Amino acid sequence: MKAQTNQFIGCDKPYEDATTVLFGAPYDSTTSFRPGTRFGPNAMRMESFGIETYSMVLDRDLLDDTSVFDSGDLELPFGDQERVLSMIEERADEILTGGKRPFLLGGEHLVTLGSVRAVAKRHPDLPIIHFDAHADLREDYLGNPLSHACVLRRCHDLLGDGRIFQFGIRSGTREER
Repeated sequence: MKAQTNQFIGCDKPYEDATTVLFGAPYDSTTSFRPGTRFGPNAMRMESFGIETYSMVLDRDLLDDTSVFDSGDLELPFGDQERVLSMIEERADEILTGGKRPFLLGGEHLVTLGSVRAVAKRHPDLPIIHFDAHADLREDYLGNPLSHACVLRRCHDLLGDGRIFQFGIRSGTREER
C-alpha cells in the first residue's frame, strides 16, 4: 500500500511497521438529512493537525506509542451500496490478512457494515459499541435495506443478539425498540 499524502496526525509509519491501517470511505449516497459525509475522512485528517499529540493527563505522546499507517481513501462509486460495501470489506480484509487492524474513517453510517463483514469472518464473537442519537435498526428506510438508518440492523443480521451495545440513543421508531 502507498502512503497517503494528507495523513491523519501521527499515522505516518511505514505499512510494514504498522499494527493499524487507517483508511477512508468517503460516501454519503443514503444520507437523508445533511449530505456531505463523503467529505468526512479528508476533513478529519485536515483537522487532526490542530490537535497536540501530547496528553498532559496521561503524560503520553501519541507519536511515541502509535504504529499507524494512513492508506488514504477508497474511490467509491455513487449509487451502488452493495459495491461500496464490497470494496470496504475487501480493503478491511486485505488489512486483516496482513496481520493488522483496520481503522475506518467514514462517510455515512452504512460504511461500517463493510468493515464489520470483514472482521466478523475472523472474529465471529465481535461486539459493537455504537454511540449515536439514532438506533439505525430499521429493516429498511424508504424501501432501502442498505441505508444509513439500517446499518445496525444489518450488523445484527450478521452477529445476532447480545452483540451490539448502544449509547446515546434519543429517538427511533417503535419497530426499532
